[in-house]
Amino acid sequence: MTIQAQADPIDNSFGPPATLDNAYRRITLRLLPFLMVLWILSWIDRVNIGFAKLQMLSDLKFSETVYGIGAGIFFLGYFICEVPSNLLLEYIGARKTIARITFLWGICCVAMMFVTTPAFFYVLRFFLGVFEAGFYPGVILFLTYWYPTERRAKVFGLFMSASALAGVIGGPLAGAILNGMNGVNGWAGWQWVFLLEGIPSILAGVVTLFYLTDRPAKASWLTPAEKALVEADLARDAAALGPREHGILASLKDARVWQCIAIFFCIITANSALTFFGPSVVREAGYTDPLTVGWIMSAAYLCGGAGMILNGRHSDRTGEARLHCGIPASIGALAIAAVGVLIPSSPVLAMLALTVAIVGTMSAIPVFWQIPGRFLAGSAAAAGIALINSVANLAGFGAPSAMGYLREHTGSASTGLYLVAAFEAATLLLILRFIPPATPALKHRAEARAAHEQA
Repeated sequence: MTIQAQADPIDNSFGPPATLDNAYRRITLRLLPFLMVLWILSWIDRVNIGFAKLQMLSDLKFSETVYGIGAGIFFLGYFICEVPSNLLLEYIGARKTIARITFLWGICCVAMMFVTTPAFFYVLRFFLGVFEAGFYPGVILFLTYWYPTERRAKVFGLFMSASALAGVIGGPLAGAILNGMNGVNGWAGWQWVFLLEGIPSILAGVVTLFYLTDRPAKASWLTPAEKALVEADLARDAAALGPREHGILASLKDARVWQCIAIFFCIITANSALTFFGPSVVREAGYTDPLTVGWIMSAAYLCGGAGMILNGRHSDRTGEARLHCGIPASIGALAIAAVGVLIPSSPVLAMLALTVAIVGTMSAIPVFWQIPGRFLAGSAAAAGIALINSVANLAGFGAPSAMGYLREHTGSASTGLYLVAAFEAATLLLILRFIPPATPALKHRAEARAAHEQA
């Protein structure tokens, strides 16, 4: 069913500006740093396989194809469990759900140090996806409980930039562990990577249970006046959005959900290929030391994080999401193709192109998540956002598997990069075909808020 909200006057939609802004500032300072730390841990534990690969494959005699399947099978577990996990979050709350997710993925990451066969490798990567399923869309849904539409792209950008920070931290950290811990206690460097990067997630899961607050009404760290202002602002936002789908089954049948899946599938194809094969591409360009590879990837992700924040902020200020998603994706597609042309003949230019590819692809992601929230709410948002993320993330299985197969049979990453670039390039075309511009009410609210910030 749908719920028709009554529109409130737009001119007074911000209430007492300083007080409301202060309330959102307190929410941001309370929630965002902690959620970003969790996302950093999640991202490191998900993608550290790309750095462990630099030693792991030769130690265990795994082929590139085995690695590609193992890296990608994570997303099959992700796909199966993501919608149930997000519906559980809607039912029992974010605090318990996110705590469970964080604790279990940490245990699975540590268990990766004991891998000896391809089958064991596949099983653990699959269960890592099962355990982590629901975290990313769960946080997206969780943040919609706290922020109105015109503030979300910036908040999403801040949260998702943590994946870039994870790249900044994780690359040099993994390289240092591979070099410095190899042979300690009789364990290989790649085993130490999984152990030392999994333990913090286990501890963070316990902390989450005591730290997070499910909704503004339960926030003891907000004053009663601040709670009332935020709740009223969220109600006004719901009115400006107009009727949205609230029914779970209806949302799963909504063509707009499946259009969003197609768009995000193209983005994730590029994102997962760059994530799991970025270190290998750097090595193919001629940079073979693990620590050097880590620092190069760190610099690229630092730029990607800046792109996410700046693009999300500009999207919020203009009220425009379509082109803020499609244009960066198109730039990323061109850069990915350029990497395929430039390696290994022009290593420096290839690394510059790789950086642009990461910036373009990552900058498109937070703005994309503005789109589903404009037609889904409540349980429909819980199911719809999870469905979009889970089905689209099947690209995370297909892209690494295809990259591994093509690399093994052609001896180069270039062919796989061209394929990935083609998917990424389709993002803008799908957006222009299926996604309508923002409503005048949303644009008016964005412009009003931008004017208020400049005053």
